[in-house]
Amino acid sequence: MRRDNQTCVSEFLLIGLPIQLEQQGMFFILFLGLYLTTVLGNLLIILLIRLDSRLHTPMYFFLSHLAFTDVSFSSVTAPKLLMNMQTQSQSTSYAGCISQVYFSIFFFDIDSFLLTSMAYDRYVAICHPLHYTTIMSQNLCFLLAIVSWVLSFASALLHTLLLARLSFCGDNILLHFFCDLSALLKLSSSDTSTNELLILTAGGVFLTVPFMCILISYGHIGFTILRVPSTKRIYKALSTCGSHLSVVSLYYGAIIELYIFPSSSDSNGKDVIVAVFYTLVTPMLNPIIYSLRNRDMKRALGKILCRGNFSP
Repeated sequence: MRRDNQTCVSEFLLIGLPIQLEQQGMFFILFLGLYLTTVLGNLLIILLIRLDSRLHTPMYFFLSHLAFTDVSFSSVTAPKLLMNMQTQSQSTSYAGCISQVYFSIFFFDIDSFLLTSMAYDRYVAICHPLHYTTIMSQNLCFLLAIVSWVLSFASALLHTLLLARLSFCGDNILLHFFCDLSALLKLSSSDTSTNELLILTAGGVFLTVPFMCILISYGHIGFTILRVPSTKRIYKALSTCGSHLSVVSLYYGAIIELYIFPSSSDSNGKDVIVAVFYTLVTPMLNPIIYSLRNRDMKRALGKILCRGNFSP
């Protein structure tokens, strides 16, 4: 009998991106621009938070982690995609594919936990303002961040170890632009029921539960605002929560479109386009959203630019 961990293929062919050969140059420039904007924008957020003492608050602590995660998540897929487009090569090694699965799950899960922590921070700030400093202590912030990283590490490792046990002795054509776990399971010649069960379980723990916590947090925020409605109070809440709500909508909107309303089995184009959105577009939009909608970030950026203009 063939052992489950026997691997018959040494590489996979990534052909999921529906781009004509004559259009590859244009899309290469587009994806390169998205990736560079993601890296520079999120690194700028981290730099501003680091340099401006007024941004040393729980919300910006989590935002700096989110910015780092967005850069890392985008870097898992974008460089390989750009290299393949530039070299006209569609292949990726088996080891490289497994590694890409691990890191994509790892940073994807961290995003979910960080967005939940930020929602809880906004809930405490608006619903319990007098106890905000006591509740959102430095120890709690560090604990939430550490738990996010540890749980995401465990989830990604478990998915990867189960994936590495499977055999790939048939077709090696992957209908995606990166090594997506679900797409890889379709190519396996082994029984994938355990992997699929883990995906459902982990999806509930790492996506559904955080999403419900975010909804509950904003439900309490809405109830608190409407209990004593005033234009000033509503404006303050929107200015405080607007950026985070926009990012949550982009993040979970892509997930809902991909997993709640998946494309048919004979058409993979929509899934690939949605995957491009949450791996390249969403991480790029996050720093733009926080820069345009956040007065503290704009003030910190202006301070740094003024300091640069007047420096000898």
